[in-house]
Amino acid sequence: MATVGHKEDLLAGAKKSLYEKGYARTTARDIVALSGTNLGSIGYHYGSTEALMTTAMLSAMEDWGDAVFTALTGPGIEGEEPMVGFWRRIVGSITQHRPLWLASVEVMIQAEHNPQLSAQLADGIEQGRRGMAALITGTPEDELDDQTVRTVGSMQMALMSGVLTQWLANPATAPTPEEIVAGIRALATPSRA
Repeated sequence: MATVGHKEDLLAGAKKSLYEKGYARTTARDIVALSGTNLGSIGYHYGSTEALMTTAMLSAMEDWGDAVFTALTGPGIEGEEPMVGFWRRIVGSITQHRPLWLASVEVMIQAEHNPQLSAQLADGIEQGRRGMAALITGTPEDELDDQTVRTVGSMQMALMSGVLTQWLANPATAPTPEEIVAGIRALATPSRA
């Protein structure tokens, strides 16, 4: 029974180290120290530190997806414009769960060299596009056409990635929810010069 606990403890330690130190700076010793296990447990349960970290990153991707879903579907403030509320919840999630959002960026970098992670990321992005398109259009995901997913969903994901990058780089100069919405509107109705 203790081995099942070790496996779960190792994963929890790897995720904690991923959030605190990042993928590239995490060592097997870091994981062992955070999990209360031993170095041999990594090989026994996961085969290698890299395999454990891949599992941790996949788990972090699931956590990130859950955080995004919660932010996107959370309650708005009464009287607040829905689009401003949407961006307020996204920005709130970025600030509240900064290590998780940073880990999501690192997943993309590590996926370049990890086929399993790359496939999972590609699948997650496709699910994200579909979810975004459903949320924005009010259409159930299973009723969306591919064109709407590729246009509306892709652009919403691109906007989120850009806002995320700005908030992670420098929250003091990142756009507010109101500024984001004003920018979207300006792009949608460009002035004719």
